[in-house]
Amino acid sequence: MLLNKSTWVALGPTALFVLLWSSGAIFSSWGLQHASAFAFLFLRFVMACVVLGLLASYRRRWLPALGSRRRVVMVGILLTGGYTIFYLLSLDQGITPGVLATVLGVQPILTLLLVERRVSWMRIAGLLLALGGLTLVVLESLLAARFSLLGMSLTLAALACITLGSIFQKGLQQAPMDVLPLQYLIGLLMCLLFVPFQPFEYELTVGFIVPLIYMGVVISVLATLLLYRLIRAGNLVNVTSLFYLVPGVTAGLDYLFLGNRMAPLSLLGMLAILAGLALVFRTPAASGRPVAD
Repeated sequence: MLLNKSTWVALGPTALFVLLWSSGAIFSSWGLQHASAFAFLFLRFVMACVVLGLLASYRRRWLPALGSRRRVVMVGILLTGGYTIFYLLSLDQGITPGVLATVLGVQPILTLLLVERRVSWMRIAGLLLALGGLTLVVLESLLAARFSLLGMSLTLAALACITLGSIFQKGLQQAPMDVLPLQYLIGLLMCLLFVPFQPFEYELTVGFIVPLIYMGVVISVLATLLLYRLIRAGNLVNVTSLFYLVPGVTAGLDYLFLGNRMAPLSLLGMLAILAGLALVFRTPAASGRPVAD
């Protein structure tokens, strides 16, 4: 059956967000071949702040509305700064991307338990099926994993930051562009605290500049604006469950552009993810709990 115009309007931003967010891993991997991790992250935040500052200047609106700034700062600390920094430090401690993806895959389940008044077992079943599919997609990375107490603690900190940050962001009833400049400034300041204690090296080559622009503009600004729009308009559990698609779509892009084939288990995992998400989206959500300021 052909999709009507209103369906395409609804699906368009979602599909674009998943595609853009999935491509970020490829560009990050490219950029990190020519820069240390914190140098790349810090300069990415600088670029994002410059672009957002120019947009704020054009709009003549630099700060979010009075009364919401404490929550905006909290989201900046948790979602923009804390999640990104803890994610990066986890990788630095030897936690593989597959382990990170699997642990962070618990986010939609935690979100459901925290924000929906009644637990829908069909939605939980769909999320668990999708999480199982995600595990198959990243199985090779999971098997190669080595664990450390510090690394896993940082991973769990990243999970807490993205879960709580997303919940607080859902409570902000403002246009994403009203809150994003301050949040990225907070993230930049947090990143700056770590820079003196981390290697800071980069090469001014195409392999560094192109990924930096892509991550600083396309991912940090465009894709994040799309994410905030989805969070503001949709069910938070449904939106966060979209991240299950990211490793599989990344693997697909890796095959299309770099020729690296997906393992058969990864294809099976993607089918499980799609089936799980279909179950989540088809099951009505219970009314949500209010989030305190």
